[in-house]
Amino acid sequence: MGAVLETENLKQSWAADAVARQRRYFESGATRSYEFRVQQLKKLKNALVKYQTEIRDALKQDIGRPEFEAYIEMSTAYEDLKHTIKHLKSWMKPQKVGTTLWAQPGRSRIESTPQGVTLLMGPYNYPFLLLVQPLIGAIAAGNTAVLKPSSLNPTVADVVEKMMKECFSEDFVSVFKGSTEVTNALLEERFDHIFFTGSPRVGRIVMAAAAKHLTKVTLELGGKSPTIVHKDANLKVAVRRILAGKMMNVGQTCVAPDHIHVHKDIKADLEKAIVATLKEWYGTNPSQSPDLGRMINERHFDRVSGLIDKAKVLVGGESNREDKFIPPTVLKDVSMDDEVMQEEIFGPVLPMVTYSSIEELIGNIKRLPEYPLALYLFTESRDVENQVLANTQFGGGCINNTVMHVANPNLPFGGVGESGMGAYHGKNSFDVFSHKRGILRATTLFDIKMRYAPYKDKVNMIKKMIK
Repeated sequence: MGAVLETENLKQSWAADAVARQRRYFESGATRSYEFRVQQLKKLKNALVKYQTEIRDALKQDIGRPEFEAYIEMSTAYEDLKHTIKHLKSWMKPQKVGTTLWAQPGRSRIESTPQGVTLLMGPYNYPFLLLVQPLIGAIAAGNTAVLKPSSLNPTVADVVEKMMKECFSEDFVSVFKGSTEVTNALLEERFDHIFFTGSPRVGRIVMAAAAKHLTKVTLELGGKSPTIVHKDANLKVAVRRILAGKMMNVGQTCVAPDHIHVHKDIKADLEKAIVATLKEWYGTNPSQSPDLGRMINERHFDRVSGLIDKAKVLVGGESNREDKFIPPTVLKDVSMDDEVMQEEIFGPVLPMVTYSSIEELIGNIKRLPEYPLALYLFTESRDVENQVLANTQFGGGCINNTVMHVANPNLPFGGVGESGMGAYHGKNSFDVFSHKRGILRATTLFDIKMRYAPYKDKVNMIKKMIK
């Protein structure tokens, strides 16, 4: 029993020491200047270029990432860095705002100030990008950062740790690898902001831990993101863009199209186009394609393959557990009550549900188990677009495309309800890691005595103001 307690105390001590060191560094004021922040971002940008081959190989090792997709992951981070470096100085400038009558004489401004020590927790599906992108925002806003990579990507975690140690002092940015016990030890500590990307189940654990210290949290989760193919859609374009969004990282993408709602009039044409496109892209034996990755582990393989109803397979369906490979699989004639429609799939399985009217479509979307992280609509009709957007709730999305809204740093990215809270990317990353501090600067050259006692008849003047 004594040995167990000693081990537990040791776990707590390293976590407490790491946070304390970063807090001392933050309180020294070292991270606050523009010059410091932009210098650190440039270091990270240079390191990404230097380590790109190691990052590519690590992604291949841990998750079977095709080379093209690995470079998409890195280039997205690289573009975000360039965008942040370019605009950081203007983002840091105080924002002048109006001043009300009661606050006169004076001028008002909003300052973006750092929050302090942050904890950034990355997922397994994009283990490099979804750890580095929040880090860009944390650095830009003047914070320190503790990084916790996913334990399911040990090779990527090693490369990230190597990069960060080369770029930064551990008083500024540190990396802690390991599984649940490491995460739990970190969550016991008081951070000023916790940024988590992952499942709603773990998101609840993170939020509960943060509540003990009243720590602000950003949760980037997931959900069953619907894709709608209306009867007037450009089918050739729609099929390519849907399958590209779905099969990237074999469906292990939080904003991947989870399922398709297709209008009954074009159902047969859509099915035919999907089968032909998958054959064109991945051949008759998709397991041999260099452009398809693998499920992260056997547990996730079992969960996703268990959602495949063999009686409804349009294409695919034959999985290989030893290789953790599930081929691109499309299910037809799926109902909203089927098991595959009750949870986020997070794999290369694409169910199709048929609808007859916009009203039926919207009703089906509202039956989903939670608000989705994304929604995709393929239509040439602005009326249909407006009707769907006005009657559905989701994090963000695209009209006549999938996934690509997350590549625009000018758009906020985040969920709503079960799919998350808070948004980032570009300036939104700077904002989410900043405290917006309101400042009123009053002059002493003259003084309005309206608010001072004795009040006497002053109340009558106030009454006139609110008529």
